Parts: sequence; C-alpha cells; structure tokens
Amino acid sequence: MVSRRTFLAGSGAVTVGGLGLSSGLATQAQAAVSSTSGSLARLLPVFNRPKHLDYGDVSKLSGGDQTLLTTLQGVVNRTQPELYFSYDTGTMSTPDVKWLTDMHLPTTTYANPLDLVAKYRSRIRGAIVHDPAVSDSLNVATTLAGLENAVVADADQAKAHGLRIVKDLRGMFDDDRVKTYRWQLDNLFPLVTHKLLAGLPPTRVVAVENVQWQEIARETRQIRDSSNRGNYDLDVSAKLGQEAVFVRFQDSFTDDGWGPSVSEVTVKANGTQIAHFLPGTPEEEPYLFDGVNSSIGGEANRFSDGGGYYIYRFQPPAGTTSLVVTVTMWNQYLVTATDTAPTRIEPFAYFRDYVVATKALVSWLPPAGETGELLIEHFAKYPTLAPYMGWFANDVSGEWDGVDLASQGGSPVVAADFYMNGTVHAGFTAPISDTPRPVRRITKPKNKVYLTLTFGEGDNIQYCQRRLRDIWDDPKRGQVPTNWTVSPLLAETGPGLYSHYQRTATANDLLVCGPSGGGYTYPASWQADQLTQYLQMTGGFMRRTGLDVIYAYSGRQDNKWILLSKEIAEGFAKYTPVKGIMQTWDGDPLTTRQGGLPITGGWGAPGKAVEFKAALDQRIANWDGASPLFISGLIGAWSWTPSDMAELGALLTDPYELILANSFYDLLNRVL
Repeated sequence: MVSRRTFLAGSGAVTVGGLGLSSGLATQAQAAVSSTSGSLARLLPVFNRPKHLDYGDVSKLSGGDQTLLTTLQGVVNRTQPELYFSYDTGTMSTPDVKWLTDMHLPTTTYANPLDLVAKYRSRIRGAIVHDPAVSDSLNVATTLAGLENAVVADADQAKAHGLRIVKDLRGMFDDDRVKTYRWQLDNLFPLVTHKLLAGLPPTRVVAVENVQWQEIARETRQIRDSSNRGNYDLDVSAKLGQEAVFVRFQDSFTDDGWGPSVSEVTVKANGTQIAHFLPGTPEEEPYLFDGVNSSIGGEANRFSDGGGYYIYRFQPPAGTTSLVVTVTMWNQYLVTATDTAPTRIEPFAYFRDYVVATKALVSWLPPAGETGELLIEHFAKYPTLAPYMGWFANDVSGEWDGVDLASQGGSPVVAADFYMNGTVHAGFTAPISDTPRPVRRITKPKNKVYLTLTFGEGDNIQYCQRRLRDIWDDPKRGQVPTNWTVSPLLAETGPGLYSHYQRTATANDLLVCGPSGGGYTYPASWQADQLTQYLQMTGGFMRRTGLDVIYAYSGRQDNKWILLSKEIAEGFAKYTPVKGIMQTWDGDPLTTRQGGLPITGGWGAPGKAVEFKAALDQRIANWDGASPLFISGLIGAWSWTPSDMAELGALLTDPYELILANSFYDLLNRVL
C-alpha cells in the first residue's frame, strides 16, 4: 500500500516540518494529480496542445540561468505550453531546432531568453532559493517550485529579476544527502503527484573554454585484452608553475569501448611521494577532480570509454620542479595534462520543466549504501507502474543496480535526464499508426546466415529526441535493412517524435520496442503480480504504436544475463503483441523458443564495418552450412550511423542475408 500522511490546513498555511507552504497547497496538489491523470489507460500526465511558442536559445547561458528558465517553463507550460528553448550549441540543425521547425507553430524568438522572466513574472509566485553550498538543495527547491508555482533561483538571480523569495533554503540542510532527501520524502511526498517520481543530478560538469592540453602518453594500438598492462611514469613537469596540475585520461579509440583503465596511482614531487591511492577508495577522493564520466571496474580499476574521461588534480609543494605520476594502466589510453582548471560545476537544468509542471518529487540517490536504502523507500511509497523518470549515478553499477531496485519496486525506468522541452513535446499531438509493419515473408528458408541488426538505446527518450534524430537524418539511412529500438512511451511523452520516425521510415527501417517494453526494466526482478501489470501496460503501448518485436533484458545471476524464464516469456506472449524477442545476452549463442516465442541473444562486436564483418566471419566459422543460421546483432547507437550500416551492408555477401526483425522472427519461429 502507498503510505500517506494527513495534513491539516489552517486559515493561513499548511505547516510541514517547519516549512511554511501556501494556503490550499494540499488541495492544489491533489487537483494536479486528478487533472493530469487522464483515462485509465494513460500512464503519464496530460498536457494541452501548444498554440504559440516563445523561443530562446539558452545554450550559452549558465546552468543557473538555464535552471531559472526551465523551472519557469514548467510553471507556465503546465496550463498551456508556451515556452520552448534550444539547449544545443551549433547550427540551426540541432535537434531542438529541428523538432521546433517540424511542429509548424507560430513562434516568437527572444534574443535574450532571460527577458522571458519579466514577461511571465505574473504567472509565478516568486522564487525558491537553493543553497549553493548544498548541491542537493537544488532538487528540493525544484520539488517545492512545482508545489508553489515558483521558479528555482539563487539569491543573486532572485534580486536581479525582482522575484519575491517564497522560500529560502540556505542554511536549512547540511551537506548530508540522506538527511536532505529524508526530509523531502517525509514532508513533501504527501503533496506531490504519485504518478511518477524523478531522479536528476543536482549539478553538472561544464568544460571551461580554451584550456590547453598537452599530450603525455597515448596507446596507438587497439588493445582490448590488457596485454599492455604495466606501470607507466607520466612526467607532467611541463605543466608546473600554477597552483595545480590536472591529468586527464581518455579513450584513444572512441568507437570500440576499451578506454583507459587505471588501478593504482603514485605521485612524486622532486622524488618525494606526495600521493598514493587506489581508485574507488576514500584516499582517491581528494585527487579525483572530475570522475562523473568514468566507472569502477571489476578489478577495482577506474575506466572510461568512448567520449568519456576522468581527471585527477595534484597540487605539489611550492618550488617543485619535477612532478611524475606513476600509474598502473592498460587498454587504449590517451593521457593529457594542463595547468588550468578544465571544468566547473553548475546546476543541472534539464528535464526540470516536466518535473515542475507535473508537481513531481525529484531526488538523486545512488543505488548503494544508505542512499540506496532510501531509494528503496521511495519506490515502496509509489503505486505499481509509477515510472522513475531521469537517471541514476552515471556509471555501469549505477544503471544496473538502479534499474534493478526500480524493478523490484514495481517502477519502470524512463531515461529522461536530458529530455528537453518535455512539457511541449508531451502536449504536441501527431498521428501515430497502430498497424504493425507487414512482414516480408520468406516462404522457404535457405541454408544461409540470416542476420538482423538493431540500434539499441531506444528505451531512452532523450536518445530518441537527440541522438536518434541526428543519425536518422543520415542520407544513407534506408540503404540496408535496419531495426531501430524506440520507446512506446513516446506516445505520451513525445507523440510528435514517434510520429516523425514512423512517417519517415523507409521500407528498410523497422521500429522495434526498446527494453523491455513500457520503460526500461529487468522483468526477472519484478514481483509476479506487478510484472503482469507491467506486461499489460506494455501490451497496450505496443498496440497503440504498431510495435510487435521487442528488445528485452531479463535479469542477472552471477554477474551474467540469464534467459527470460518460461513464465516471463509466456507473459509477453499473453499480454503483448510481440512476435519475437531479442534479449541482452553475454553467454553462448542463444536461439530458442520460450513460452511459445522465438528468442535470440543479442550479439555484438567492436569497431566499425570491416571489424564487425571480420567478427561475424569468426562467429560462423564452425557453421556447417547444412541448415539456416540465425544471428541477432546489436549496433552501438552512440558510435554507428546509417552510413556505417551501408558500408557493412556492402560487405555482407553470401552466405549472409540481412533482413528486418519482423521477417527474421517470423522465419525463425517456423524453423524452430
């Protein structure tokens, strides 16, 4: 059961834990839940269709100013979407601008978006002032902004824009994350919507412009087996002279996912040791200047792949003339150094319009230790199927553990922390067909290798909004059969986005449901009765959006993905229109029937077309050619494009036949 508290409203104010909230707030909160609940079949809140938009490019603004405007957007757009912003620097072909153009709405452009604060000042009650010394107070301020029809600001912003301070959080919390969010859960949960809960980082790391980096070391070979593991002396003395030296570790080959791994660091100034630590330990913390784009691996190593990095900061004694950093390191490293602080911390502004507009509670609780225990309490308080929208700590452990806790708590996850203008996209309606793509039926299978290839990440609605739009516009899309995972929840969070992909798909493009249905989840972690509700909800969304193939996760056991159980597969077969399931898999090749459905394990390979084709050839080396072979392949959505797919398609000569997933599973089902 959802636990609730009863609050008594006096003639002046509702008093919650010492915080004076405006009169009638409890009634307003319940009205918001009621007015946005929609029909029984609807999962997420309803927004009205925008008629005219005030537009501004906020890409050059600070995180604080973006937060001010995004929370203003939430209050204003709750009633009628009127504010739209572009967050991407660059040309007029950025995703935010493309989607705005596609809506064909009357638009007024503001050269200075901050002028919109004055225009809409009468629509807000004032500002909730967060405490810059306590980063998590920004999330509490956001929750309160939704409840109080206010914006989030710091004291200087409130003064500059003439905003009345509705509540000042400075000095209210100490820098104890658990205590801060415990207070919020105890005092604000009864007032917020219970249709969703949000998880957003309170701060972001922003690169400082014009920082000059000097290359110190680089691995020029694509090494993925730790064969170059060793102790490396990195002489960064050339960057001495300022207050500190910053050493950055990056991936020297960004396409294949084997970036720099470091398991031990020793620093000597003029031959005297001034630092020694292992990654992931308390001893590392004073030196880890920026680690949000990195993770801790299975060997207690810090690593970062693709476009990620991590930076250490070392402050040698005055007069130091020699500074050497000795690291135990392996894989594809690129090490650079600078004497300038390369990043700064700012408020994280994104998705706060949606949180404020829906009057949702937002927190940031890494899913381990005390914060993990409090996160479990959050899930327990919300009804089954209330989505967790946002994200978790930015590392592999955070994702796996966070999604697992959400699954156990009956909440599907919607990756949305970088979903911009959500209040506009949720209200903009567009036609969505509920008719699945017809199958190109292969009447008689040949002794070929039938291959279907799928871009992942489609459960992630911000990917659908941003990266997918970029690669979808590649002129070579449609040259070869390609499956594209997409979230059926876009039917409610972005109908215009889903409609665009559906309407502009070529005969060689197939939309398939992203993992693992109506939100990212691990079905094996759900309670049986709650899983039934999830599958029923998923079936409804798949039918609304014309999807009949799904990419799914299962669950993990002994650090490996396991096969979807017979019971879970039967649930998919009973409650959804799915004709086949590709599931995440890291064991032996998987091609089977389970619960009446054909299931394959997703197979992947590093590199681009030539290397992928070589790995495919190795994968089928033991195939005798006496019967059809079926391979379901996964494509790296952050590194591949349709141009790469076209290059691969040209290499896939006999015995390969590349087909769409609906034909693939239709044929596989008959063969099995």
